Amino acid sequence: MIVWNVDPIALHIGPVQMHWYGILFATGLLLAYFIGEWIFKKEGVDTKLLDPLFLYLVIGIVVGARLFHVIFYDPEYFSHHLLEILEVWKGGLASHGGAIGAILALLLFCKKYNINFWWLIARAMPSTFILATLIRIGNFFNSEIVGLKTNEPWGVIFKRVDEFPRHPVVLYESAIYFIIFLTLIVLYKKLSKDKFTQIAPGFAIAAAFSARFILEYFKTPQAEFANILPMSMGQILSLPFIAFGLFLLWYLRGKVDG
Repeated sequence: MIVWNVDPIALHIGPVQMHWYGILFATGLLLAYFIGEWIFKKEGVDTKLLDPLFLYLVIGIVVGARLFHVIFYDPEYFSHHLLEILEVWKGGLASHGGAIGAILALLLFCKKYNINFWWLIARAMPSTFILATLIRIGNFFNSEIVGLKTNEPWGVIFKRVDEFPRHPVVLYESAIYFIIFLTLIVLYKKLSKDKFTQIAPGFAIAAAFSARFILEYFKTPQAEFANILPMSMGQILSLPFIAFGLFLLWYLRGKVDG
């Protein structure tokens, strides 16, 4: 078994603390920016649009993800610790809310800059999933979103949680997001621009949230008030995204000019 007892705080600089989660989040954003720059240059799009685009996306993702975490996963705690809602660098971002926040941010950006929404959301997908990959590794450094107990040799004892070996479910999720990222890059290189626009959004959304639904079976409950339900909160929130992704695969087929 692997024993995990890493301090979630990477550096102390006087009163300032740098969390591994924040470092990984920032690294993910940087990689996402470079991927977006590569795609824009490849398609002859003005890279000056990337700065406002990423500002829209960062705000949308962080606000949406944090609000979903607060509302759906731990409303009781945050109702008594309102200021901690702002401490996003410590973790606590819900991927479902991040997805909604990103979509809304892209809609607003496309309206302001007169850009085809489906073209942009397709090209934002690779950046989104490299960011998601690193965010889940950040969760691992925080010893949060731990899995159920296991006797498998790859079980991890999260010393900050308890003494039992558990599924490192956030690493499973991180690996899946990285596979989706690589698949999107391959599709982008192999398919025509129009075909990629038609396939990427639906494929990425359906694949990511289908994986999330399955992985919930290996997680400890994150929302205590949802324990009485037949599915976890993560599964309940994933179902509309799976349906939406499948709908997009059907709807965008032959209807979008990249």
